[in-house]
Amino acid sequence: MSSHPPHPFEGNLLLSALAPRDAALLEPHVVRRDHPRGDTLFEVDEDVSHVTFPLDRTVATLVVPLSGDRTVETATVGHEGAIGGVVSQGYLPAFTRCVVLVEGSALRMDADRLRQAKQDSPTLNDLFVRYADCMLAQVLQSVACNAGHPIEQRVLRWLLGLQDRLGTDTLPVTQAVLGNMLGVGRSHMTGVLARLQDQGLIHLGHGRIHMLDRARTEAACCDCHARVRRHFRTVLGAVYAPDGEIVAVEATEPWTPPRPRAEAMLPDVRGVSR
Repeated sequence: MSSHPPHPFEGNLLLSALAPRDAALLEPHVVRRDHPRGDTLFEVDEDVSHVTFPLDRTVATLVVPLSGDRTVETATVGHEGAIGGVVSQGYLPAFTRCVVLVEGSALRMDADRLRQAKQDSPTLNDLFVRYADCMLAQVLQSVACNAGHPIEQRVLRWLLGLQDRLGTDTLPVTQAVLGNMLGVGRSHMTGVLARLQDQGLIHLGHGRIHMLDRARTEAACCDCHARVRRHFRTVLGAVYAPDGEIVAVEATEPWTPPRPRAEAMLPDVRGVSR
């Protein structure tokens, strides 16, 4: 049995990467909350005065409302990251709506407390700067994918990203929700998913989409998902398990590049657990 006490932020990879001295700057200021599916964390134009860190299999998504009650997803965040006043030095009006996609718990703290901790610790600030860069890369790649790739590949990219965060082949997402995320009508989405099922890539269940073959799905997908994963590995030192699940990120000393992680090294993290 290990004699080491559990990390105070176990369940969120970004916070768990912090050294004890940096974790101590944040620990007194976090509050744990439970969020049901569909819970709105903030709305467009609201002052986002807090930061939310999803725990374990909690997943939230940032969506931009369009005319006619339509929305389009711009980024999805799970236990690897944070949502809210992460990039700014305080808080700013939200440009997107943030909705809980997969229910669960999250840690929450005032954005001003995080701002002060980043000022007090170069290592903590470095980690959040690199995470913000990865978030931006995810958003930019999503824009490029939505503009340049067929809907089938966009669906596969989105499903692979959710699978990375949940670490399971069974994804709790409905056809209607997936259509809303990608700005596609329900009838059109039904046809797209039926074709992917006919190809043996997914199986449609009641309120669930089952991923049947990770390797074949990655091969059928565009390169957008792989590009984002590469950026997370290079900039944030992200570690992925062989089944695609993101299992760790690294905090490094400021201005020290994260340790490179070649594809051939990925099987070595088979035993990593969170």
